[in-house]
Amino acid sequence: MKKTPLLVLTALSIILLSCGEQKPASGTGVPITQDSLVKRGQYLVTVLGCSDCHTPKKMGPQGPFPDPELELSGHPAAMPLGKIDTAVLKDWVLFNMTNTATVGPWGISFSANLTPDESGIGSWTEAQFIKAIREGKSKGLDGTRPILPPMPWPSYAKATDEDLKAVFAYLKSIKPVKNVVPQPVPPTQLSQL
Repeated sequence: MKKTPLLVLTALSIILLSCGEQKPASGTGVPITQDSLVKRGQYLVTVLGCSDCHTPKKMGPQGPFPDPELELSGHPAAMPLGKIDTAVLKDWVLFNMTNTATVGPWGISFSANLTPDESGIGSWTEAQFIKAIREGKSKGLDGTRPILPPMPWPSYAKATDEDLKAVFAYLKSIKPVKNVVPQPVPPTQLSQL
């Protein structure tokens, strides 16, 4: 009978010691460097498809492809819009040839310049960027218009703060491209184009 309490105490001691050795590594992991943050951001920008809408396309033998000189610079300021048949908008959402302008019931929206130029996100703070994505506020500022479709900000709003910080760090590290993207066109002005 005296062996049982000794065995129980020994087993309990082993369990407690082994649990103590498996403490979470919170705060003791490898520190995040700016380089690793930027690389994580590049990965996220790639898999989230940011370039699909924010990089103008060129036409090649295999069809449209992203223009590397204009990476993530948004809808080109000087690009004219084609004629829009407003009758089809009750059933359709339409994209232009470069995938940087979209027309629908909300009017016309243009892909933003995400480069670190002043005409893009050059003067933005990390807090503004996170607010823009979390709350769908243009330029991440209170009192501004909402971010318009087709930007899937409600889905991206679910990203972690760490992921949004990584995306912002990457965007701040890329080549700046001067490009003042046009303002959205409200639906009431579509017939005037």
